[in-house]
Amino acid sequence: MSGNAEFITYCMEEYKAVKGITGKEVITLFKKHNIIDYIVTCYGALHTMGGLAIAEDIDSLIENKKR
Repeated sequence: MSGNAEFITYCMEEYKAVKGITGKEVITLFKKHNIIDYIVTCYGALHTMGGLAIAEDIDSLIENKKR
């Protein structure tokens, strides 16, 4: 689990930096849209991407869930 926790933290930090929001806002968004489950499920693909691409992918997922 520690590998997952580290990667989830990395994704959260990248998203926070790209979006210019607080850690609390990231946690709220990730919980609301089940992003942590997405990160764990899609680890195989996500870990090959750079931080910006991961943030953009997560942002697209959140926007699609809002529709």
